[in-house]
Amino acid sequence: MDTEQKLMKGGGFLVEETKPSDVFITEDLTEEQGMVLGMVKEFIEKKVLPVSEQIESLDLDLTKKLLKEAGDLGLLGTSFPEEYGGFMQNFETNMALTSLFAPSRSFSLSHGAHTGIGMLPILYFGTEAQKQKYLPPCIAGDKFAAYCLTEPTSGSDALSAKTQAVLSEDGQHYIVNGQKMWITNAGFADVFTVFAQVDGDKFTGFIIERDWEGVSLGAEEKKLGIKGSSTRQVFFENVKVPVENLLGEIGKGHKIAFNILNIGRIKLCAGVLGASKMLSTLSVQYANERKQFGKEIGSFGAIQYKLGEQATRIYAVECAMHRTGRDISRMEDRLREEGKSLGEALLGAAEEYAIECAILKVYGSECLDYCVDEGLQIHGGMGYSEEMHMAGAYRDARINRIFEGTNEINRMLTVDMLLKRVMKGEIDMMTPAMAVQKELTGMPSFEETDKGLLADERKYVANLKKLFLAVAGATVQKLMQDLEKEQEILMNLADIMSEIYVCESAVLATLKAANVRGEEACKTEIAMTQLYINDAIERCAIHAKNAVSAWADGDTKRMIMLGIKRFTKHEFLNTKDLRRQIASVLLEANEYCLK
Repeated sequence: MDTEQKLMKGGGFLVEETKPSDVFITEDLTEEQGMVLGMVKEFIEKKVLPVSEQIESLDLDLTKKLLKEAGDLGLLGTSFPEEYGGFMQNFETNMALTSLFAPSRSFSLSHGAHTGIGMLPILYFGTEAQKQKYLPPCIAGDKFAAYCLTEPTSGSDALSAKTQAVLSEDGQHYIVNGQKMWITNAGFADVFTVFAQVDGDKFTGFIIERDWEGVSLGAEEKKLGIKGSSTRQVFFENVKVPVENLLGEIGKGHKIAFNILNIGRIKLCAGVLGASKMLSTLSVQYANERKQFGKEIGSFGAIQYKLGEQATRIYAVECAMHRTGRDISRMEDRLREEGKSLGEALLGAAEEYAIECAILKVYGSECLDYCVDEGLQIHGGMGYSEEMHMAGAYRDARINRIFEGTNEINRMLTVDMLLKRVMKGEIDMMTPAMAVQKELTGMPSFEETDKGLLADERKYVANLKKLFLAVAGATVQKLMQDLEKEQEILMNLADIMSEIYVCESAVLATLKAANVRGEEACKTEIAMTQLYINDAIERCAIHAKNAVSAWADGDTKRMIMLGIKRFTKHEFLNTKDLRRQIASVLLEANEYCLK
């Protein structure tokens, strides 16, 4: 690990500075990583995409066959050590791999559920005997895994699960009864990670095999999208689970469930960004092909707006994703150096950056929704036809705002996790908050701003951090424990936090790229960073005003509103020309061509 680089604590971006050299850009990929990713791309393009329609018709035999071929190439084991048959790659490579799988639609979900939530709980929490028994055949593609958490009465509130596990009189088995629903890969999975209540209220994980007596499946769900992935209910009726198949500790199942979700959230972001890039490319290509009124529709400003906005959102969120991915990878290295096991290091790193993972899940899934919605609009009537890709992609995209915890839950989690870390003293928000209070009561500073590339944007990001400290500090001070009941305010605060992270990540990545490739070569990235931050400031102002107006009035409200005005003041840019500049680059390349 590069010890010269500062490793910031999760959530610390609100009160600390990050250097451009600390973030990840695609130029940081090694030749070996490039070879692995090239193999993935070739597999998807040559093996999966040509049969995508057959996969979408729910041909599970074909899905299993392709997963086995992926296993033969080592592509089911990139998160697993060699001693279990794996082809271990670092976290950054696995993020890029996930993004490359995305164009394969339902197949990417089958692959991701198997290699992620299906197998990772066993790697992280299993005994050595459990790992040796279950991981090698799953990594080889001889068996497949699934994750059983959700129940008819417990979705977001996972810990209220009703499935029960009772120790047998001879102490040799747990007798499991209950049902799970929305289980991805259930139709062909051989191994299930199942959560149940031991002694009525001890939420606990188990490894259960498909062919054990008492395990049965419901019919395939008829879903809005991702129709090529298997989704079924799983029923457990007096299933005898050997005590050696207890996963982790009794009553500690929440550690498995929540930590796996942290990793799932950032990987979901990688997947939806891969899909967003594909949709941007399809939108650009159609805009170049389709003619109306004697011109390609890509020459029209209304279409250029959509193309420029698609690319800008993709770029900004991807900068944030790469930033978190690098932080997680470096934290893993540090924890391994401190003597932690592989599982402890991976989980510890993901838990450290749980706030950032939640932000990425929300903003990634909403980026995809924008790209597919406007992509369909660019295609017009053809976009609504099943002959084109857009109709299926439109349906597929919608689930991502529900997967891995709904976006509403994740928004509230970002604030909840931040406040808990502040209360524990892990993040010092008091000192900078007091400085902001002092600044608000004093005269505005007329000092000259820093010069150089994106100097204004760097100042704007610093001011947005002050905005958050002022609004969040006053809100918490006023509402105290009642804040948890004010979900609308929590989501306002979450969006300000998230915008700050995405804005700052775009600035840092663009500055680093300009230092590597030169400012002239990064003109488009600079334009996208300026555009995203210009509009994000306006969004933050609205969120801040809504949060404060929900509880403040009189002089208190007037004072905070003045602070909001000060910290969101900026020179509004010519966004029309910026979007046209970005769109022209895409149209000339005839694809999403940005790193």
